[in-house]
Amino acid sequence: MGNTKHSKAAAKYLKDSAKVDWQDETLWLVRGKRDRLSKQIPEWEQLRDAASALKLYSNSHLPELLEQFEANATANGAIVHWAKDAEEYRSIIGGLLTAHGVKHFVKSKSMLSEECELVPYLENLGIEAVETDLGERIIQLMGLKPSHIVLPAVHIKRQEVGRLFEKEMGTEPGNCDPTYLTHAARRNLREKFLGADAAMTGANFAVASTGEVVVCTNEGNADMGTSIPKLQIAAFGIDKIVPDRESLGVFTRLLARTATGQPVTTYTTHYSAPREGSEFHIIIVDNGRSRILADREHFKLLNCIRCGGCMNTCPVYRRSGGYSYSHFIPGPVGINLGMESDPERHKGNLAACTLCHSCSMVCPAKVDLADQIYRWRQQWHSSATKKAVSDGMSLVMGSPWMLNTGLSVAPGGMKVLSALGLDWGKGRQMPQFASQKSLNKMMKEEKDEQ
Repeated sequence: MGNTKHSKAAAKYLKDSAKVDWQDETLWLVRGKRDRLSKQIPEWEQLRDAASALKLYSNSHLPELLEQFEANATANGAIVHWAKDAEEYRSIIGGLLTAHGVKHFVKSKSMLSEECELVPYLENLGIEAVETDLGERIIQLMGLKPSHIVLPAVHIKRQEVGRLFEKEMGTEPGNCDPTYLTHAARRNLREKFLGADAAMTGANFAVASTGEVVVCTNEGNADMGTSIPKLQIAAFGIDKIVPDRESLGVFTRLLARTATGQPVTTYTTHYSAPREGSEFHIIIVDNGRSRILADREHFKLLNCIRCGGCMNTCPVYRRSGGYSYSHFIPGPVGINLGMESDPERHKGNLAACTLCHSCSMVCPAKVDLADQIYRWRQQWHSSATKKAVSDGMSLVMGSPWMLNTGLSVAPGGMKVLSALGLDWGKGRQMPQFASQKSLNKMMKEEKDEQ
């Protein structure tokens, strides 16, 4: 999407008002479930404090924790690889699959693979790469990208899925019953599982003290995928490391409650050793995370555990959809991650924030998302018009005479601004100014009378 302004992309999405309302209500429902579950745990805020402290500790001790993980994973029988960037990540996976003669590859949900554009790379090598998470599979068959990091197909209605499955899987015409469609997807994916030569997962967490990769899912497709092939791969970013299982317990209590409003994910699987006669390869990826760690104003971005809670609560994301953002991760955290990766390309997303701080308030690891967006805005101006208006307001507000003069002409000025059609005024109800006496003038008159 390049540096397209979020407002322009959102305007296209907003044309389908029924879908906008539906997504808004769906995500707000998830946010409500999160609130209800969090209130059932008296120590909820203490857990958030602990998660924040643990992430800050882990990220400030990355070298020793990652080396500890590698030593323990190797002792478990896994083979550990290191990738400095997306190219190395793709190359390692492509090399492993090619060396093993893999033609059919299944993978569970992984935002790292989206970040590094793995699937198109493998398809260019002639390898069939199948997403096994139901939402991801729907998106893949539609030729789209995820619009949410936890609920990738949240913007797709069941009627659309019914038509897609009718075309791709030969389901009954017009049948969009969710249970029926789920069973159809299960039958279709089972063939993919049974025919796979290799399987891959991402990781929600990596435990340094045990060398385990931990994957949290609700469908069990990650477990199904890794149960048959002789080659298993797991890949994670360096920010996924946690010191030990006790630390892991803090995050698993927070993750599902914030992400989907569940007490815990249906499956929490620990991968540590290869099955007998199989190989287990683990890839540890940097791809810019060290650069974020070195950024004094934005290093807390590495606290993010990719729960998607900030998207579920964000009033802008909920009503503008994931595809209105130029970064592959949308919403508040995506705005910040996009600016870290390529500010010139992604600065158009900075306006997609009301600075309501709802994202920061629900973040389980207390990432200061709204504050970071505000700091980015001080460095990058997504619109020359907005900068000119901001500079003009600064000048007016700094001068009592100019402010009072401005207030006196404000009623007519609002009409002029509306007629100009500035982006700021679109979709907003302009303020109504008193046409008679202003409060300032009334106070002066009262003072004179005294």
